[in-house]
Parts: sequence; C-alpha cells; structure tokens
Amino acid sequence: MQMKEIMKVNSEKQVGQMVLDHPDAANIFEKYGIDFCCNGRKTLDQVCREQQLSLDLLKAELEGIPERSTTPEENGLSSESNQNFRSWSLDRLADYIEQTHHRYVNENLPLINRYLEKIKTVHGNAHPELHEIEAIFHESASELTRHMKKEELILFPFIRKLAKMKNRGESINDPSSVGAIQNPVNMMLHDHDAEAERFKRMSVLSNHFTPPE
Repeated sequence: MQMKEIMKVNSEKQVGQMVLDHPDAANIFEKYGIDFCCNGRKTLDQVCREQQLSLDLLKAELEGIPERSTTPEENGLSSESNQNFRSWSLDRLADYIEQTHHRYVNENLPLINRYLEKIKTVHGNAHPELHEIEAIFHESASELTRHMKKEELILFPFIRKLAKMKNRGESINDPSSVGAIQNPVNMMLHDHDAEAERFKRMSVLSNHFTPPE
C-alpha cells in the first residue's frame, strides 16, 4: 500500500496560499483563530509571532495533513465545495464569486441585521457589548456591499475583458493593462485588511462568537 505524502510546511509561506494548496489546513487555522482570508497574505511565521503561537506546534499539526489529489474526482469527491478552483480561468472564477458568494451575502445581510437588532433589544442591557457589535456589523455590511459593487462594476468586467483578449490571441501584458488592473486590486486588498480588523474586534467582543449562557 502506497503511503500518502505529508504536507510540507514552509513558515515563510502565506497562510492564504497554504489553504489554497491544502484546504484541510483551514480547520487547523480556525482552531487557533488564524485569519487566512482577509489576512491571508501574512506568512505562517508572521502570524505565529503576532498571535504568540508556537510555530513548531502548528507546523507539526499541519504536517499531519495528508497530501490530497489534485482533482475532486481522484478523491472521490464531486461536491461544489471540493472543486479544483486553481484550474479555473479567472473569468470563470469571477462569475462564480459573483453568482454564488455575492448572492449569498446580499441575501443574508438583511437577515443577520434583523436578528442582531432583535438580540440587542432583548439582551442589550445585560450585554452592552451587543451595541458595539451591532455598530461594527452595520459598518462591515455597508463596506462589504460597496466592495462587492466595485468588484462587479470595475474589477470583474476588466478580468473578463482580459480573458477575451487572451482567447483572441491578443497580448495582455502591455503596461497599460497591468497598470489598469493593479489599482483596483490594491483597493480590494486594502478593503480586506480593514474588514479583517472589524471581524477581529467583533470576535473579541463576543468571546470568539460564543453566545453567553
């Protein structure tokens, strides 16, 4: 029986990239409160230093993750959550994000807001932190909506345009194209950093999103 290779851990690798390469790493990062989404550009070493985590312990747990096959079919998996997104074209990814994740956010933000308002009204006196959580959530919801619109109106159309140019055999490496896409991408990254700080604050206020007795 052939043994599966273990995950090889490079502490200078970004945590977001580690989850992209090894999706099971997400479970370990969540266990230690490591944000691999909005703060995914931080290296494992940087995260451990900032959060005072044992790098050796974390590496040992990550190295216990078996290497996955590169495709869902090889793993006997066919669900959407196990799609090999790395093999997708950028325009296909843009369509997927907009049609799946943007739709989910737009449908659920009003629902979460109503529940949060109700919880604050009923329990706000006993738990004053709910007032600050609600304020942060409103700010987050507003910024997230704005962020998604920027993607839908600026970033994603440009990605689709570049994809069409590539399919027609046209060059997409000219300085004007690179410069035009770099500015909106930088703004997206800045938005992610700001959002990470809001979620970190809500996590602290709610005892890591743990409801009180």
